[in-house]
Amino acid sequence: MSDHQKITDRIMAAVGGAKNVKTLNHCATRLRFTLADKTQFDIQRLEQMPEVLSAVNSGDESQVVIGANVTKYYAEITKNYHIREAGDGTKPSADHEKNILKRVLNAIVSIMAPIITVLIAGGMFKVVIAILALFGLDPKGVPYLTLSFMADAAFYFLPFMLAVSAAKKFNTNTYLAMMMAGVLLHPNFTAMVAAGKPIALFGAPIRLASYGGSVIPIILIVWFMSYVERFAEKIAPTIIKTMLKPLLVALITAPVALIVIGPIGSLLGDGLYTAVTFINQHTPWLVPTVVGAFTPLLVMVGMHVSLLPLATLSITRFGSETIMGPGMLASNIAQAGAAAAIAFREKQARGRQIALSASVTALSGITEPALYGVTLKYKRALTCVMVSGGLAGLFAGLTGLVRYSFGSPGIFTLPVFIGNNPANFRNALFTVAIAFGLTFVSTYLFAIVEKKTPADTNEPAIKCQNLKSVVTGKLIPLKDVNDDVFASGSLGHGVAIAPEDDLIVAPVDAVVTMTYPTGHAIGLTTATGQEILIHVGINTVKMNGRGFKTLVKADQHVTAGEPLIQIDLNLIKQESFDPTVMVLLLNTPADRINIQKKATVTTDDHLLSVTQAVSEA
Repeated sequence: MSDHQKITDRIMAAVGGAKNVKTLNHCATRLRFTLADKTQFDIQRLEQMPEVLSAVNSGDESQVVIGANVTKYYAEITKNYHIREAGDGTKPSADHEKNILKRVLNAIVSIMAPIITVLIAGGMFKVVIAILALFGLDPKGVPYLTLSFMADAAFYFLPFMLAVSAAKKFNTNTYLAMMMAGVLLHPNFTAMVAAGKPIALFGAPIRLASYGGSVIPIILIVWFMSYVERFAEKIAPTIIKTMLKPLLVALITAPVALIVIGPIGSLLGDGLYTAVTFINQHTPWLVPTVVGAFTPLLVMVGMHVSLLPLATLSITRFGSETIMGPGMLASNIAQAGAAAAIAFREKQARGRQIALSASVTALSGITEPALYGVTLKYKRALTCVMVSGGLAGLFAGLTGLVRYSFGSPGIFTLPVFIGNNPANFRNALFTVAIAFGLTFVSTYLFAIVEKKTPADTNEPAIKCQNLKSVVTGKLIPLKDVNDDVFASGSLGHGVAIAPEDDLIVAPVDAVVTMTYPTGHAIGLTTATGQEILIHVGINTVKMNGRGFKTLVKADQHVTAGEPLIQIDLNLIKQESFDPTVMVLLLNTPADRINIQKKATVTTDDHLLSVTQAVSEA
């Protein structure tokens, strides 16, 4: 089994398994799950994995932040797990979020996130063309014009890509959604628009609007189509449903798209265009300042993608944008400056290595390693990033910095700021210098970096922690447990016990960090940070709490031998459930766990021991 498969197996276990995953996609740094039961999304367990930077619930998405290797893990999951693909025409799941604005933003994020790669590809393609032009490529020559339409394809045909993404979000037929994008972009329709003569369908006027590069119209059309498809599913007789259902969807949706929804979306786009124009004319400094300051908070909840439609609209209409690029350039470089300052101040070798690596990554435009691994970890560092990023964003706004194309803002994508105005690129360089310099100095002076080392505490470099048995019974190697997830160790390493008693007790002094409503499991954390999961039985969650009584509460301190759970062992066996008790150490490699070699144990007996470095405690 490859290392990537082991990691993805643990991730899938922590999100509730493949059966709990309705859809999965990814952006540049995070896996984005839509789960049937979000209560199974175990943030604590995910964040214990070294490969996972963070885990967060954002609207209807459950996100696992990976960083630059996200595509490898996404590919591994899609290869090994049969996750149902959205967009197959089945009934969409109910969205329980009552706040309309949140629902809209969540939908935009879910739809836009998968196509960021395409926008970056097209944007960087245009950057290459701009650089070639600087070195003498004739803007009127065939090579330049050919390369230009290649790059522009990513933007002109954006409705097709949005149709696919929206179909998955709204759980409707992907290919019919693409057909609706084709209706908007058909050469005959675009020719009619170019001619400028009024057109109508059976007396209903059709607005002369160009939909190339548009965002809002196709999203609204696919959303409408999802309801039309559900309607067609209900009324079409089974015997002719294969033919009648798609006909009804196309026959109803296409005319409504051109006559009603497309024009509404176009008008909304015009409204946003007017708003962006007003901001650019009257307060051009405002948006870069706000984005420069608050991007870290948007990134933490995955909502930075919600700005993408506005940025796309701006580039389509103006040829440049100030919504994302200038402010996010300031914020990303500020993260790099903070991480570099921590690397200078951190005394621990591992801390220095993490901070330095995160700084380099942030300079390239990927900030999650710096955000989760450094600036959120060290007090005041995030404040320094936000203040300095805001000031650098203010400079960018006051100097009129614009971005001409897409690309994750960083030093390697600075060419996206090259345009007709030579001063624009110079201002981008000044923005980078201000963001990095201000954040480096302020973080170096004001961030709090702990200076404790094992030598300072007069403790040994390695210490051992002993755990007693949680129940009287027979020891079973974890690999022999009758459950693949537990047996594989993907949830954690440890040992199992066939119980002979009805009382589950604490194996060590600890704090109760997790209890389950069904009473079949409990989580503990010791003073050294050791996290322990005690799981009673296999599939006993299906008993819905019958036969289990939790005797402690979350955040309660317990001592070794203190009762945790009262079980009815006879009832568990009568209902044909396996009562095996698993004791798992969630954040400890198997090679640091030494398991008792006795055949049977009591609650007074030693169960296992953990060797742990002091610096990890």
